[in-house]
Amino acid sequence: MTSAVRLIRSEVLADAPYAYAATAPAGSRLIFLAGACPLEDDGSTTAPGDYAAQAARCVETLTAALHASGANLDDVISTRVLVASSHQADLVTAWDVIHASFGSHDVPSTLLGVTVLGYDDQLVEIEAIAAVKDDER
Repeated sequence: MTSAVRLIRSEVLADAPYAYAATAPAGSRLIFLAGACPLEDDGSTTAPGDYAAQAARCVETLTAALHASGANLDDVISTRVLVASSHQADLVTAWDVIHASFGSHDVPSTLLGVTVLGYDDQLVEIEAIAAVKDDER
């Protein structure tokens, strides 16, 4: 299946490990996903204290939510990654796992350090919007 998402890059902006913008054609169905959290099937938080493990679990959760919506990671049009830390190294640790999961589909993303997230011991959360061709429900 070919993604409806078109990544946009610019030669006049600094080189970045993500596209600066993305579009989807008219007639695309947008999918707004809840923040993907690092929760195990029993509701417990994955790997307390481990930014990389929590980021990986968030990607798994996001992927499952996308599949339930008839989409996959290549259909994501933008992300926002929230990391509960004021240390840039912690943000980069989470980002590296998430960015690698998307491979060459390096969607426009915002990486934020926040004070706290919603679940006990939660360090990472991924918000995403996806777009699919309307006839692929």
